[in-house]
Amino acid sequence: MSDADELLPVVDENDHVRGVRRRGDIHAQGLLHRAVHVLVFDNQGRLYLQLRSAKKDTHPGKWTTSACGHVDPEEDYAEAAARELQEELGLELALEEVGAIAACARTENEFTRVFRAMTGQEPIPNPAEIVEGRWFNLNEAKKLAHDLERAAPSLGAVLELII
Repeated sequence: MSDADELLPVVDENDHVRGVRRRGDIHAQGLLHRAVHVLVFDNQGRLYLQLRSAKKDTHPGKWTTSACGHVDPEEDYAEAAARELQEELGLELALEEVGAIAACARTENEFTRVFRAMTGQEPIPNPAEIVEGRWFNLNEAKKLAHDLERAAPSLGAVLELII
């Protein structure tokens, strides 16, 4: 199954599930849906960010949070965050929810929950999803987030919750 054919829950303006649709249709029609972002920090307070693969359907080749993705049907936000962290960075870490962002243009109509984690491990980026990943101090990350030529718009929205 291609990414466009992946089935995702569609939600209403109150983030209540109203059905399931193909990912491609959801994005093409601007339907409300759910996503998670995970911010991974190291012991020095640096934030790990990833450069999205050129094969991604949204914001290819742009920097974004440590791990991110859609919430699958029958999955809650926390489960999705743990799954994305494992799939994208090979990490299983304790997650703390730090905030939520209402669906908007910056999140591509995604109701978004943001989680943070701490690690002493080096992430192992999944090459199918990530071109590269590296550690940024928070000032560098914030500056990058404002450069929409290089960063996905959601990165700035997510960082506003913690900076």
